[in-house]
Amino acid sequence: MKLLIIGGTRFLGRHLVSAALQRNHDVTLFNRGNYQSPPNTKQLIGDRDGDLNKLQGHEWDAVIDTCGILPHSVEVSAKTLSASVGAYVFISSVSVYADLSNPGVLESAPLKTLTNEQLDEANQIHSSNSSNYGSLYGGLKALCEQTLLDVIPDRSLIIRPGLIVGPYDYTDRFTYWVMRVAHGGEVLAPGRPERSVQFIDVRDLSEWIITTIESSRRGVYNANALPGAVTMEQVLTQCKSVTESNAAFTWVSESFLFKEKVAAWSDMPLWLPEQDAPQLSGFMFINSDKAIRAGLKFKPLNETIEAIYLWRSNTASHEPLSAGLDKEREDRLLQKWHEIRHAV
Repeated sequence: MKLLIIGGTRFLGRHLVSAALQRNHDVTLFNRGNYQSPPNTKQLIGDRDGDLNKLQGHEWDAVIDTCGILPHSVEVSAKTLSASVGAYVFISSVSVYADLSNPGVLESAPLKTLTNEQLDEANQIHSSNSSNYGSLYGGLKALCEQTLLDVIPDRSLIIRPGLIVGPYDYTDRFTYWVMRVAHGGEVLAPGRPERSVQFIDVRDLSEWIITTIESSRRGVYNANALPGAVTMEQVLTQCKSVTESNAAFTWVSESFLFKEKVAAWSDMPLWLPEQDAPQLSGFMFINSDKAIRAGLKFKPLNETIEAIYLWRSNTASHEPLSAGLDKEREDRLLQKWHEIRHAV
């Protein structure tokens, strides 16, 4: 196949390129050229908000839009490519769902909406060259999906992943735990050890997306690991085993984390508060049965951890992690936790 990938140089796009090339597909990237393109690909340099004319005169079997966030941008991209691509694949998010308070959310569940004022706010954020859309993110992705379906209703493939993890993840939301555990010593761990966590290895996701395009599938798919299959304790235990560290885990209560203003998901990746965020009770229990029936498979947890550890150890050890607690703050929190427990 001839594939066009909008983006394609950082995380998911990078792995999509790898998966496509392994299957001998012809890959063209369209991006601003801010990052080095993978070898054996063609590149068209341009900004999707002003240079889409560079895509005219070409034909592709499918386009994969990895970075669409504003409905207007997706609309223009889809209209520009509607006559020249066989399928338009849009990478969305499980954050599009209006209600994540219950486990087992299906693709047919209601989606978020935004007001005109919120759309204006998102456009202002984009104009300031920021990518921090905060609480607007899910609604924007939902509107992008609807926009795409309005333009290309019969040739759209919409993928809704959960947390994507793996090598080259610049968010470090899973990488933090791999590297922190590898460092060893006493590790602050959040909440209940048996609390379920859900994520997907970027390589599993990428390989499945390419094979799904090959199969000419259309429609909407949640793409996440099996809900309830992995606990936070298993993640940390596997990190310890893979990295052969001497880490010891101290599980601290959610009430303590709240009191100390430890931010969920950023200071403590993979932690979503159970007691104060009932509206997110289903976020780690998304139903992906449809994708699994369509061939989505999952690597063992230890393989995901090993790949992240090797990547981060060999190529990025000089870069600070962009998520998680710094060591000094973690030490202060642990000391305070032990003092409270001793006093009791």
